Amino acid sequence: MLSAIRAESDAVRSVADGLGPEAHDAVDELARCADAGGSVLVAGLGKSGLIGKKISATLASLGVPSHDVHPTEAAHGDLGRFSRRDCLLALSYSGETEEVVALASVLLQDGLPVVSITGGADGRRSALARVSTVNLCIGPVAEACDTTLAPTSSTTAMLALGDALALAVSRRRAFTAEDFLKRHPGGGLGGLLRPVIDILRFVVGRNLPVEPDTLTVAEALRRADSIGRRPGALILVDASGVMTGLFTDGDLRRRVVRAADPAAELARPIAEVMTRTPRTLPASALVRDAVRMVREHRQDEIPVVDDAGRPVGILDVQDLIAMRAVRD
Repeated sequence: MLSAIRAESDAVRSVADGLGPEAHDAVDELARCADAGGSVLVAGLGKSGLIGKKISATLASLGVPSHDVHPTEAAHGDLGRFSRRDCLLALSYSGETEEVVALASVLLQDGLPVVSITGGADGRRSALARVSTVNLCIGPVAEACDTTLAPTSSTTAMLALGDALALAVSRRRAFTAEDFLKRHPGGGLGGLLRPVIDILRFVVGRNLPVEPDTLTVAEALRRADSIGRRPGALILVDASGVMTGLFTDGDLRRRVVRAADPAAELARPIAEVMTRTPRTLPASALVRDAVRMVREHRQDEIPVVDDAGRPVGILDVQDLIAMRAVRD
C-alpha cells in the first residue's frame, strides 16, 4: 500500500518539476475562454474520462463554466454543445486515443482552442499534441500497479495538473470566496463561507445583554439573568459601549468552587476578575474564521465586535457544532 502511495506522490512531484512556460499558455487559453462567456469542455476516454469529469467539476465550482463531453458521443451529435467561444481540454495519457484526437482535430479546424494533457516519453510528439493549441505533457510515469499497468499514477498526475490549471485560472480571474459561496451555498464548504453574523443566536439589542464593567459579579449576573436564556459568558463594556472584557460561566465556577468565601467573590467588582481584551472576531468574519479560532484556542464563546470595538453578538461553540462546522 505504501509503495503505491509513494509511486503516485512521485508522479505528482515529477509533474510539478517538469512544468514549463506552456502551462502559462494553457491558463491564458482557459481564462480567455471563460472571460468571453464560453465554456471549457473536457473530454477523455476510460479512466481519463473519469478524471476529466472531476476537473470539469473543479473548474465549474471555481467560476469557470465547464462540462464534460464524451468524445465518442460528440461524433454522434454532441458537437452541437460547442460554441465559438468555447475551448476543449482534451485528456489522453498516450496522446493517441482515436476518439479524443478526432474530436480535437474537428474543433481545432473550427477555430476552437484545444488544450491537451498527455503523458509518456512521446507525449509531446503524439497525435493529440499535434492537433493542440497548447500541449501539457506529464512525461513518463511509473504506474503504481506494475503488473497490469492499470492507470494509477498517471491518472493521479493528470488530476493534479488539471486541478492546478483550474486554480490558476480562478486566481487569474480574481475569483473570491464570495464568488465560491454563490456557486456552492450548500454543504460544509458553503457553510464555512457564510458571514459569522448570519449564524449568531445571541445578538446585542435582541437577546444578548451587555453589562457595564463597573458592576459587581453578583450584580452583573443578576441583570443578565433577567432576560432568561443567555449564552455561557457575559460581555462587559465601558461607558462608551466598547467591549472591555468577558466573564464566562467557567470563570464563575472556578472562583466560587475555589474560594474560601464565595459570597466575597460575588461581591467583587467584575472588572477585577473578567478576562480583559479577550480574543474576538470582527463582524466581517466568516464562519471558517470562527472554526479556526475554536480549533486553535479551544474558545467556547467568541465575542463578535464592530470596527469600533463595540459588541455585536456572541458566538457559542454549540452554534458551530449544530451546523457541523466543528465536532463536539
